[in-house]
Amino acid sequence: MPHAQDKPAEPHAVSRLRTQRLARSAKPFLARGGIKGERCAGCRLVPSHCLCAWRPQVITQVGMCLLMADIEPLKPSNTGWLIADVVQDTYAFGWSRTGVDPGLLALLADPQWQAYVVFPGEFVSPERVVDQVQAARKGQRPLFILLDGTWPEARKMFSKSPYLNALPVLSLKPDQISRYLLRRSRRDDHFCTSEVAALCLELAAEPGAAQTLQAYLAVYTHHYLQAKNQLPPKLNGVEHALLKSTQTDLA
Repeated sequence: MPHAQDKPAEPHAVSRLRTQRLARSAKPFLARGGIKGERCAGCRLVPSHCLCAWRPQVITQVGMCLLMADIEPLKPSNTGWLIADVVQDTYAFGWSRTGVDPGLLALLADPQWQAYVVFPGEFVSPERVVDQVQAARKGQRPLFILLDGTWPEARKMFSKSPYLNALPVLSLKPDQISRYLLRRSRRDDHFCTSEVAALCLELAAEPGAAQTLQAYLAVYTHHYLQAKNQLPPKLNGVEHALLKSTQTDLA
């Protein structure tokens, strides 16, 4: 690693949702940076800081379902994209107060999954809250539903999505503050979506996948900030070395 890719990666769920959202935009979404706004279609970074060659490969039984606020798929700083890069069974749906994607309802009804809504337990009825991934019925795999947006958006998604009401709520109790540097919350215990996914992977007994996703986020953040500051990425730095080590451990 890095590994050359003979052809571009197939669009994943977040990429497809971004394409759908762009198609119905009344005006173009213009992200800052790059010559004439040019960005890599595979990683959304400016071409000089492309991340595609560093996309890791892991095998995991966990599924991720991103329920995304309106413009989240369009933001280059959205880290749900990284989850879809790493976790093969990642699904992404746009959220609307007035309707629900039939594909999301079908996913929630699929008996192969034991779904959990990931949300702080302090805002939920105690009887719905769990803090561990329970032993699922035979043949089921954990599916983590992540509400991808700002904190006010996530609260609205949680309270105004009746199709989530019957699901257990996984309340995370991380022992570290967020390390995400691209968009900051006022609270240190508010994690970016990729960090939340990594914590879920740990709870699902997938430590290798969790470490890979955390390392991939660090590399992505480095490339993003170096591009923002018009500096080349340091490919021999600690972030890239850590990501390479996670791939060696999984080999």
